[in-house]
Amino acid sequence: MDFVILDLEWNGSYSKKVHHYVNEIIEFGAVKVNEKLNVIDTFSMLIKPKIGKKISSHIADLTHISTEELTSYGEDFMSTTEKFAAFSDGCVVMTWGTSDILTLMDNYAYYTGERTVPFLEHYCNLQEYCEHIMNLHNPASQLGLQNCAEILGINSEGKELHRAYTDAMLSLSCLTRTYDKDKIGDFVFKADDEFYRRLTFKNKILTDLRNPKIDKAKLFINCDECNIRAEQLTHFKMKNKSFNAKFRCPKCRKHFDGRINIRLRYDGVDIRKRIVVKEPVDVLDD
Repeated sequence: MDFVILDLEWNGSYSKKVHHYVNEIIEFGAVKVNEKLNVIDTFSMLIKPKIGKKISSHIADLTHISTEELTSYGEDFMSTTEKFAAFSDGCVVMTWGTSDILTLMDNYAYYTGERTVPFLEHYCNLQEYCEHIMNLHNPASQLGLQNCAEILGINSEGKELHRAYTDAMLSLSCLTRTYDKDKIGDFVFKADDEFYRRLTFKNKILTDLRNPKIDKAKLFINCDECNIRAEQLTHFKMKNKSFNAKFRCPKCRKHFDGRINIRLRYDGVDIRKRIVVKEPVDVLDD
């Protein structure tokens, strides 16, 4: 299979049509590669803005794209997507994280009223793939493209970052360093109805232990040294959207504070546990 790594740049613009802000796409950048990651073709186009007539100073400073440049050289969004559809036909579309695909869906819905992107056949979240291969998955924070490049020893100095084509090429460099032909398929999904349900599902932090979705039998913490279940000394209290309680190891008698985060995801309830504060052992405590 061939892959198309896509990156987008956008400008936040208030729309009188929908009465809220829209991340209006101002640039497409992409690179097409084969299964050996050899470059087949590239794609780079500016989009003439229709929602916001002027690029914000922050986006202009970040991307070095000017309003005048977009007005003079940009093409309409729908015209650009038609060209990109031809460019990516039959390929797996990759983006770093899902924000680009969600923004593409929002823009497509703004112009057509449809939330699905008709030319998107198969999709891969390259960020998720790299986190898995590098064993760097952290539910509290996602691995940024530049951070990933630094960890992999990829030099991005002198490159015009925060431009769509350059960031797409940097994503390719990260893919090249982590590429496993046998594993990449596990992260490729068909863009069917379930794909869109999963993509648009809003994760929710659960803060009520009475919620029937929470399996209370899993609300325990093991001692990090003895690896046995600790005794819970206090009831859970909610703080900073986490369940907190005091624990003691029955073997080494170590006291510690434990924290449990519970999040409802598309695939079910995700429970994360960690020891927050260790306390000295009280030798007189039975």
